[in-house]
Amino acid sequence: MAPQIDAAAAAVAGAVKAGNKVLLCGNGGSAADAQHIAAELMGRFKKERKALAALALTTDTSALTAIANDYEFSEIFVRQIEGLSTSGDVLIALSTSGNSENIIKAAVCAKERAVTVIALTGQKGGALAPLSDHALQVPSDETSHIQEMHIAVGHMICSIVESAFE
Repeated sequence: MAPQIDAAAAAVAGAVKAGNKVLLCGNGGSAADAQHIAAELMGRFKKERKALAALALTTDTSALTAIANDYEFSEIFVRQIEGLSTSGDVLIALSTSGNSENIIKAAVCAKERAVTVIALTGQKGGALAPLSDHALQVPSDETSHIQEMHIAVGHMICSIVESAFE
């Protein structure tokens, strides 16, 4: 997966250097991973550097519950992408199956807004992989192993991106 990880990290670094931001989304454990990766980019991973614009769309409980209540759960990330994204941003979408409806809808919305989509999925990629600019498909069908690799891949991306800001 090294070439795919390098390409995804280059997309993130390029977007942030151009003044854009990274949005992240996922459900359950993938939501926690989205928050973790966003925190590494916003704070620091290993080196002192400027804060990088990164936001997990999984953290605003008022927005999540209002959108789910007023629309439907499948729209929780779409509405945030509509409100927060601009052309040139990056969406990192995490889904172990690649078939989570709200993540797929988020990727479609992002593409419509000229936002680069990086998908972190399991081996099959689901419906999400073909919607992405960079599909990082972990070679496993076991959810726990996919999640373990997603955070490892996320750390690799953070390390590569951080080195672009030395």
